[in-house]
Amino acid sequence: MTTPTRIVDTHQHVFWHRRDDAGLIADMDEHGIEYAWLLTWELPPEDDQKIYHQTLNPLRFRADGTHRGIPLEDLLLARDHYPDRFIVGYCPTPNHDTAPERLRAAAEMYDLKVCGEWKFKVPFDDPRCIRLFHVAGELDLPVVLHLDVPFRLNENGEEIYTPHWYGGTVDNLQRALVACPNTNFIGHAPGFWREISGDAGTDPEIYPRGPIAGPGRLYDLFAKHRNLYADLSAGSALFALNRHPDHAERFIIEHQDRLLFGRDRYGQDLHDFLLTLDLDATVVEKIYHSNAERLVFK
Repeated sequence: MTTPTRIVDTHQHVFWHRRDDAGLIADMDEHGIEYAWLLTWELPPEDDQKIYHQTLNPLRFRADGTHRGIPLEDLLLARDHYPDRFIVGYCPTPNHDTAPERLRAAAEMYDLKVCGEWKFKVPFDDPRCIRLFHVAGELDLPVVLHLDVPFRLNENGEEIYTPHWYGGTVDNLQRALVACPNTNFIGHAPGFWREISGDAGTDPEIYPRGPIAGPGRLYDLFAKHRNLYADLSAGSALFALNRHPDHAERFIIEHQDRLLFGRDRYGQDLHDFLLTLDLDATVVEKIYHSNAERLVFK
């Protein structure tokens, strides 16, 4: 792979994993990242997850001991400190009746460029989500979606409930894509990337790592819905691509106009992997910055 001329990280958070905004900037500088999209994660009290308490900002605990997640004010603080290095995203909790109005107000007040991260225990095609997605489309804000399926099959073919599910299934995603053709969506997370393989419905692993079993439903979704994109962040995308590097090259080349470089954490594991692939300069520039900038700078 040729070296990209510029790198934009399209999936990042701040004040988490025990680093403040200066720590994130130091990591970005170390890895040659020009700027990053910062994304929120609103956590209602009923969805509090203690496993994340050690990674989130200790200043954002509620009086009842639950955590607020990654609130908008932390992103704005980081951007105030480093205005040339961050653009801000925000997604309000969709099961609040005023969520669309909150998104619109935040976009107008704080120059939002992204709606995200959408990470809630609500199906994507719930009417409340559709209302929110329509407003994001009106505002030209791409929506970053976190998908984790509510059920997986174990080795015996029995359904196992996944307590930490978000968005529902790829079927819920497809219905949202149809309902909101003027809204751009960016897929992300294990429930999304497992669909790169044809055996997604029967693989018991959260992060499948076996050989690709023929083209999965992602191919059909990309072919049918021009408003679907995906970021390559976190272990979910890397595991999916690393299942078969030759397949990864074909997938990236085929969908080069829809894929975005992103990390969702520190380091350069994804970049190191992409360097091993045979990608020409045109594909590299699209993935590392131009696709992202086409979505948010219009």
